[in-house]
Amino acid sequence: MRDSFAIAMAMLVATALIGGVAGTAAGAQPTISTDGPAAGAQPAVGAAAAGAGPAQTDGACGFPYNATDATGETITLEERPDRITTINPSAAQTLWELGAQERVVGVSQFAFYLDGAEERANVSAEFGASVERVVDTEPDLVLAPNSSAADVEPLREQGLTVYHFPTATSIDDIAEKTETIGRLVGACEAASETNAEMYDAVEAAEERTSGVERPTALYPLGGGYVAANNTFIDAIMTASGTDNAAAEHEAYPQLSDEVILQTDPELIIVTDPEAAILDQEPYASTTAGAEDSYVVMNVNYLNQPAPRSVIESTTTLSNAVVELRSDGSESTDGAEGGSSDGDGSDGGDSSGDGSGDGDASDGDGSTTGDSTGSDDESAGDTGAESPGFGVVAAALALLATGLLARRE
Repeated sequence: MRDSFAIAMAMLVATALIGGVAGTAAGAQPTISTDGPAAGAQPAVGAAAAGAGPAQTDGACGFPYNATDATGETITLEERPDRITTINPSAAQTLWELGAQERVVGVSQFAFYLDGAEERANVSAEFGASVERVVDTEPDLVLAPNSSAADVEPLREQGLTVYHFPTATSIDDIAEKTETIGRLVGACEAASETNAEMYDAVEAAEERTSGVERPTALYPLGGGYVAANNTFIDAIMTASGTDNAAAEHEAYPQLSDEVILQTDPELIIVTDPEAAILDQEPYASTTAGAEDSYVVMNVNYLNQPAPRSVIESTTTLSNAVVELRSDGSESTDGAEGGSSDGDGSDGGDSSGDGSGDGDASDGDGSTTGDSTGSDDESAGDTGAESPGFGVVAAALALLATGLLARRE
């Protein structure tokens, strides 16, 4: 019997193979976005969990307001937007976190894991956003994370006010994106509070693993694609006490079996509770595969560059590192299990196909595959140059604790 390190989700609510960062179907190149899970269970996130109503405009967030986005376009908001449509899940997650969900009238299908999101109009097309569906929501503001670049101009041609975000490749980028969204919707104070909570979680994860030997870890997306350096997923891995085994590579590269074997990770990150990818080559022949060493992450959080994603993912992964290193030895301080916040969580399989936000880690991303085989943006907010991390939606209830599992 081999030791297996898995951080299990408190409750598996649903698993759907709908696009995601999870990976790509054999031989197929995943799209570049990574923001979101497919329709599934809908845990509460952020203010939504508390049933907060529409956010009020902060004193320092007055209108009219002018802002220049990643395309160089300057938009003008004459007054606080009361009808907001998001075309990628990471932006939707952020709005829920800021307590502005009551003003959201349209979301992508990958945001349906958010509490009440299924009551909003689904603006997704087979690929990307449906211009017609977005127009039908009559939005005052459309938020488009970077993986949605191709959708921006067609929406603007319809006379809509669209703000396009740059790719988020670090935790600081996610904080900046949160501040920007807060300013655009008149919720600056809520954005500041959310970022403070996020940075507190990052600091706690770093402290939790400070005295622990850092394992090398790898997040396979399927089809040989992995999350490498200069991605928000890499930033989460680093803050959580691991060294990315693919750090010599950039963004979301497709690696050969030989190169993957050379990285020889000690820990595999998956979003499929069965961790089936560990039984597949080349992963089965790595140290992680031989020792069945893996951690199950919530796909809705890991693959979307948004503050709750950072909070939940750093908590889960850092706890897994402590469990991994303390197994069979003295326990390490800070090896507490579970998620740092009860704001809800949704997780599932990383395999799948979907559309995402588009950062190489922020997207509604889409990739089919098996991680078991990432943002909205992350595996998703990366734009067309990196595979998307669309969530293969599988919703898992709130991660309660980091449980160490053993598998025959």
